[in-house]
Amino acid sequence: MKSKILFVLCLLAGLMFINAGLDKFFHYMPVPKDMPEKMVKAGMAFAEIGWLMPLVGAIEILGGLLLIFSRTRALGAIVILPVLTGILLANISMAPAGLPIVFALIAIVLWVIIDNREKYLPMIRK
Repeated sequence: MKSKILFVLCLLAGLMFINAGLDKFFHYMPVPKDMPEKMVKAGMAFAEIGWLMPLVGAIEILGGLLLIFSRTRALGAIVILPVLTGILLANISMAPAGLPIVFALIAIVLWVIIDNREKYLPMIRK
């Protein structure tokens, strides 16, 4: 049962990351009307750096895809962790209303990391 719940959560989180990554390339989601002005300005500043948003979008798509499949889930969690850290810091400093979703995504990724900790151990052992 635990594996089925984790699969559903990883599927949902993976699809959220894939959607966010695809939006960075195709811009199909409108900017919410109630988004804080600081966050809109930060997004426009990041868009000025031509390579940054495509890089983040590609990492979100890759991490989301890896998160969905159980064989690559451990790698997906590590790939998506830096992006998730940036999302957390942005929401803390500019849009605290988005924190519940961020905390849910962090909980899912941490569950994946803890569940796959034996796969990470060879990287830190002597």
